[in-house]
Amino acid sequence: MADRPHPVEIKVHQQTRFLDIAFDDGARFALPCEYLRVYSPSAETRGHSPATAKLEKDKEMVTITRIEPVGRYAVKIFFDDGHDSGLYDWQYLYNLGKHQDQLWQAYLDKLKAVGYQRKEPGLSPDSGA
Repeated sequence: MADRPHPVEIKVHQQTRFLDIAFDDGARFALPCEYLRVYSPSAETRGHSPATAKLEKDKEMVTITRIEPVGRYAVKIFFDDGHDSGLYDWQYLYNLGKHQDQLWQAYLDKLKAVGYQRKEPGLSPDSGA
């Protein structure tokens, strides 16, 4: 597992609702709290198959209240909407960062398909922290 990137810095920005994460391979990502919440790795959100996954809505203003390390491989993220299940391992966080544009667009497309209008359309991963 030594060839997999590991974080060297994790910082939550409460005001802008972003999590900055830097990895030992030089990659750095600014991940919105909303993005992390709607892509939570928990069974509650992901379901037990793609068909049972839950489409999270009304998470535009969610923020992270705390992050706890889980061993040397993951963190548990606590959100202010009460969600705190699911472990974000390093590979999962790295993939969320690496594929952020595609995953974010897929989420927006799903919202549009069910007729949900986001309350804060200006908040997107490319808006910066």
